[in-house]
Amino acid sequence: MTATDTATGVVHGPKRPGTPALEARRLTKHFPVHEGLRRGRVVHAVEDVSLALPEGTVTAVVGESGSGKSTLARLLTQLITPTSGELLLDGKPVGSSAKERREWTSQVHLVLQDPFSSLNGVHSVRYHLERPLKLHRKAAGKAELDALARELLERVALTPADRYIDKFPHELSGGQRQRVAIARGLAVQPRVLLADEPVSMLDVSIRLGVLNLLDELREQERLAILYVTHDIASARYLADTVVVMYAGQIIESGPAVQITDSPAHPYTQLLLSAAPDPSRTEQVELRGRGAPPSLIDPPQGCRFNPRCPFAMDVCRTRQPPALPVDGGEHVAACWLLSPDHASASVG
Repeated sequence: MTATDTATGVVHGPKRPGTPALEARRLTKHFPVHEGLRRGRVVHAVEDVSLALPEGTVTAVVGESGSGKSTLARLLTQLITPTSGELLLDGKPVGSSAKERREWTSQVHLVLQDPFSSLNGVHSVRYHLERPLKLHRKAAGKAELDALARELLERVALTPADRYIDKFPHELSGGQRQRVAIARGLAVQPRVLLADEPVSMLDVSIRLGVLNLLDELREQERLAILYVTHDIASARYLADTVVVMYAGQIIESGPAVQITDSPAHPYTQLLLSAAPDPSRTEQVELRGRGAPPSLIDPPQGCRFNPRCPFAMDVCRTRQPPALPVDGGEHVAACWLLSPDHASASVG
């Protein structure tokens, strides 16, 4: 699978072979600025992003804060409307009717970063699980609702269900709350699960349990999972494919092992050099400087060029296309990979 306009997936039902569960084509989102001297201008939050999520796979979107990761996840769930671009579910464009939007929300579910704020503190676990079952007519009658709610708890390893079903969010640990949030998403039998920083607010000791749960759901439920994170180490652990975002754009994508073992883009190299690694013996050398650019006035050319130690003249004037790294699925948007520019002097 790649982060380009097409990807190889698993055949599911009437789908054409190779059709991903969810696909985004050239998504762009600009937020207007309403205050100050920049009134009337826009924030270039997501720019020309294409992404494919085949079923039974995990795709990790990695980047610093402000890179556009969470905005992308909200575009995929239709919580916000794109400025331009197209979304497809099983190869079919998304419709705008109420019925089609309900179908979308039952197929694509978002798990938020903070499991405490995403659950209503005045309602029990039972309420959170039974409500989507009622809204999407997945159960009829009190007995069936109860049985399905207990089954959902068991699917996310909160057992025995009797211990949790009538508790309130404040009575659960952070990891347990996140499992309830995931169980609530599974209630509507989704095809796609979008997890936006699902472990960043959890203690380190329980993060692995939630990541393993996502991995089990990928295998057992054949879910297409988007894992949004700033932690490239956890992306390698969980994901099949890693997509690296910087300043609203995808700058590198490919198989997770190749991205983390042989990063081609200087920004990906910067992320990896900054990641904690207990096995690292040499001194860390950060290949980059400065801070992410303003997305109201993004740099010309490659958006990473003001921070890049290898920036050339072409980097400051022309945006690089996605170029192959090794002839396979690994691609990076960097002029250093272009035979016409690789030998140029460093600026």
